[in-house]
Amino acid sequence: MNEPHNTSRKPRAREIGLPFTGATGPHNAITDVPNVAVGLSSVCETKPRPGRLLPVRTGVTAIVPHPQAEVPVPVFAGIHRFNGNGEMTGTHWIEDGGYFLGPITITNTHSVGMAHHATVKWMLERYRSTYYGERPRWIMPVVAETFDGILNDINALALTETDVIAAFDAISDGPVAEGNTGGGTAMIAYGFKGGTGTSSRRVTIAGTDYTVGVLVQANNGQRDWLTICGVPVGRHMTDIAPGPDMAERGSIIVVVATDIPMAPHQLQRVARRCTMGIGRNGTPGGNNSGDIFLAFSTANAEPLRAAPPVLRSIEMVGDDEFDPVYMAVVDAVEEAVINAMLAAETMTDTIIDGLAGVEAIPASRLLEIMRTYGRLGQPS
Repeated sequence: MNEPHNTSRKPRAREIGLPFTGATGPHNAITDVPNVAVGLSSVCETKPRPGRLLPVRTGVTAIVPHPQAEVPVPVFAGIHRFNGNGEMTGTHWIEDGGYFLGPITITNTHSVGMAHHATVKWMLERYRSTYYGERPRWIMPVVAETFDGILNDINALALTETDVIAAFDAISDGPVAEGNTGGGTAMIAYGFKGGTGTSSRRVTIAGTDYTVGVLVQANNGQRDWLTICGVPVGRHMTDIAPGPDMAERGSIIVVVATDIPMAPHQLQRVARRCTMGIGRNGTPGGNNSGDIFLAFSTANAEPLRAAPPVLRSIEMVGDDEFDPVYMAVVDAVEEAVINAMLAAETMTDTIIDGLAGVEAIPASRLLEIMRTYGRLGQPS
């Protein structure tokens, strides 16, 4: 099961009546996509370590395609960089080779190296008897980051190999804990507490039902930009610190998963649509933000072989069928960011750069604003 830091779940966006469109999967999460699992691990200390300004409050999120496979299964993928002030490893090969192999992990900026190291170790152990064994083979994990140094002692380099392995040990294809969880533990979105968020959409193509799921690590935006379902919510909440004077200095990672058969060039086009999804929430992609998006498909699954075939056939949906898919991605990304913010808990007991902590967005006040604009639907 997933291991969140905060075990009580707050109502999600649809549950309080925010009028997001589209039909979701059963969990409204990236794990609605078949053969996708997510695990979370958090490291939260209540007091700063001796001589330090902040407590350690961070973590790692693991997304594992084909978690039950006994042999590693490459997945076709595409990436897009909207604003490049961030890191996602393995992307050069995704651009050239059109796929990646193994899990995706998301953590804080200064823990990319540890997450990369621990993921390699996990893969060596997980597939030792079936693929890696004694012969050295290539492993290039995908590891992404956002900066949590406002609420976490990022320079303590506190994330350990054990913490990363704990996220893999917790992988599940069930509901995903949001807010202050995993890599999103200490992240900030639009001047409110942010973090991990997820959503999904069902799409029918030529009579066959598919799923598009997204997971975000939301750490971007500033207060006066915040828009929810078309309403300029942030402009009505400038009295809640940190307000619009706090410039954007975070990032957002978006991972899109689907079981729709796609070629790498199509997945790259899907990844680009994440730009519109985060744009709906108000961000223009600030200079200090790393807005990096990855899309992958679990279709065309073919485990690695010692002697791969010379010729390979793949299945792919025709490009003319993609408009509903693009809309599903945009809708799900928009909702996932708000789910992250609504699930988050206020994080205080820290003073850095004049801030005494970061509050969670007040749901009751949000509902009042949405009601004023006539943008409140029925809770679901």
